Amino acid sequence: MPQRRRTVLRHLALAAALGLPVLSWAQAFPAKPLRIVVPFGAGGVADLTARTVAQKMAEGLGQAVVIDNKPGAGGVGAGEAVAKAAPDGHTLLLMSNGTAVSAGLFKSLPYDTLKDFAPVSTLGYFDIAIVVPESSRFKTLADLLAFAKANPGKLNLGTVNIGSTQNLAAELFKASAGADMQVVPFNGTPAVLNALRGNQVDAAVEILSPMLPQISAKAVRALAVMGEKHPPALPTVPTVRESGIANFNVASWNALAAPAGTPPEVIARLNREVVAALNSADVKKRLLDLNIEARSSTPEQLGSLLSSEVKRWGDVITRANIPRQ
Repeated sequence: MPQRRRTVLRHLALAAALGLPVLSWAQAFPAKPLRIVVPFGAGGVADLTARTVAQKMAEGLGQAVVIDNKPGAGGVGAGEAVAKAAPDGHTLLLMSNGTAVSAGLFKSLPYDTLKDFAPVSTLGYFDIAIVVPESSRFKTLADLLAFAKANPGKLNLGTVNIGSTQNLAAELFKASAGADMQVVPFNGTPAVLNALRGNQVDAAVEILSPMLPQISAKAVRALAVMGEKHPPALPTVPTVRESGIANFNVASWNALAAPAGTPPEVIARLNREVVAALNSADVKKRLLDLNIEARSSTPEQLGSLLSSEVKRWGDVITRANIPRQ
């Protein structure tokens, strides 16, 4: 147990032994503004999700909830900042698929992904899509898979960096389809889009939100989404599962967690505020406009999700022979 946690518990025990009044964590919380550490830059899906929910949470908590962007290094810096913060509920981590991926992608981390955080709630889920140039000969995902199986190694799938959610989703798609495709990584979404539009790759696996303007402009076309539902923005686009790959379900998600050791009553209060925020009509609409499905969970459900995602992406990393960093 970290020294600061032992100190807090010792002080509380001493106060109780002396018969002094002890203010419960739930009564004292929040005692100051909250900070949500986001492992991505400003303006992205995760950042906008955090800001939308934070604004509504602040109303219920009676304290400001500020966003602290710490992008880079697979989210390790952001995770470390929260894992080592005081376990009082005032510092939170914006978790994502990347949190689970990092557990299998890095040789060592300055924290234990499953032990050093106290789950609060999921925030939202958003789609990953398989897209092709508008002029592509592939009109359906079945067309693409038929070509890939008839021509081993000749179909190229573009993604962002090796080890990203999109890159690993492409590797999982390739393995699930039983087809020999080449997964080609690029440095960022703009580079993927340029390669797609320049016919340097046959298809791409990318978060749907940044692709929507390109789809509207008839520059690219979505063949399928990887999750379990049709995207609200593209209700006629089928899922990968509907297109012939049984049990396939991959969606990106965001969530909130606190440092391990945060008192259960504080976690419960945070969970109530997140649930209330995500149930509000204005937050739901703002997230839906970003193609994000607002969806809360219990702390236990988030813990199970994180554990299953760490295992799933760790297995994908091993199967794809991606070197650990």
